[in-house]
Amino acid sequence: MDDRKPHHLILNARNRLSVSGVSDVGSFDENSVVCMTSHGTLIVRGTGLKVDKLSIEGGELTVEGKVDCITYEDAQTQGGFFSRLFR
Repeated sequence: MDDRKPHHLILNARNRLSVSGVSDVGSFDENSVVCMTSHGTLIVRGTGLKVDKLSIEGGELTVEGKVDCITYEDAQTQGGFFSRLFR
């Protein structure tokens, strides 16, 4: 049985992304948002991205801007996003 917190993504017209199950935001700028969720590290890429709403207590994140790509990286992945970032 999966005991992780509920996690949902809602992308509306590629310009508003709502995410639940967020435990932390690692970094963000106008081209990417990296956040930790109950189901792995979520990486959102696009243009003109901004964090519109963030509630770590509630596990909610809302990102506005043009979303081009949404990917996950598991914590156990060798050579993932963070290892490439800090080379």
